[in-house]
Amino acid sequence: MPERVTLEDVAQAAGVSKATASKVLNGRPNVDPRTRRRVEETISALGYVPSTGPREPQADAVVEVVFDSMVSMYSLQVLNGILTAARGLGVEVSVDVLDRGGGTATPLSDAWLGRAAARHRLGVIVVSLALTAGQVRTVEELGLALVSVDLTGPLGAGLASVASTNFAGGTQATEHLVALGHRRIGFAGLPADIAASRERLHGYRNALEMAGIEADPALVVHGGFTPDAGCRMALDLLCLPDPPTAIFAACDGAAFGVFEAARRLGRRVPQELSIVGFDDVEPAQWSSPPLTTVHQPIADMGRVAMRTLHTLARGETPDSLHVQLATRLVVRSSTAPPP
Repeated sequence: MPERVTLEDVAQAAGVSKATASKVLNGRPNVDPRTRRRVEETISALGYVPSTGPREPQADAVVEVVFDSMVSMYSLQVLNGILTAARGLGVEVSVDVLDRGGGTATPLSDAWLGRAAARHRLGVIVVSLALTAGQVRTVEELGLALVSVDLTGPLGAGLASVASTNFAGGTQATEHLVALGHRRIGFAGLPADIAASRERLHGYRNALEMAGIEADPALVVHGGFTPDAGCRMALDLLCLPDPPTAIFAACDGAAFGVFEAARRLGRRVPQELSIVGFDDVEPAQWSSPPLTTVHQPIADMGRVAMRTLHTLARGETPDSLHVQLATRLVVRSSTAPPP
């Protein structure tokens, strides 16, 4: 009796990996159409029959979205864009938040990704998260599409990503303050390991250098996304022996905290302290005074991420794996010439 043909035999005959052959057999996306045809023809030619019986029918099209947190307006606006695009594509969205407590149910763990693949999810969108090489490799082996919004770690050549022009935005914000006459400009950044914060800091330094202003390391601090973090950073800056006359906060949440620090110290905004943010979330126009900030198209980033993932899930190649959407400065009433 001839030996039964195995999936490994199919993979070897088709010149692909066993993981790729498994993707084709299970109807998983993210396989080049020519490769898919070759594997299917090999399965037919060898008479391969799966030992596990009929395959589970495809479930509804669902995309998993994992956020670092959901406490900011930024996250909500990204989600709004993702949901808008998903409705147009006929895709459902399942939302999760990274659980730093660990355990098998932790989003992006091997067990969690395995369940996502078993449920025939189209793929995963991660927002403001760092991915390990192991996670990226596991996602690829499982045949899931993967897109990152505002990736916080190394980019990786094959990882699809969507972000804004953070460097240009940091330059725009600082150039605005320089044009008003400010020379002592503080930078209240996000955590230093976040790529977007580093890019905005590079833009800040670039604008100072172009204006012939020597950057003072004492004027650069790092904290977080929240008003509380922004307030702490601003208090540190404003209590220096030679404090800044303006502060560029790397996100609007931190900028709102700068307002509070100025209030506590009796510094009038913008007469004695100018403030610029980054994001242009809706509350920015309702602060007192309204916040000058760098607008990044946050909802559009979510829409592009969903469309890119949908394209990858169909086994097609998007126009660009790495998309950066343009920023622009929105001048309101929180900036003025220095006293």
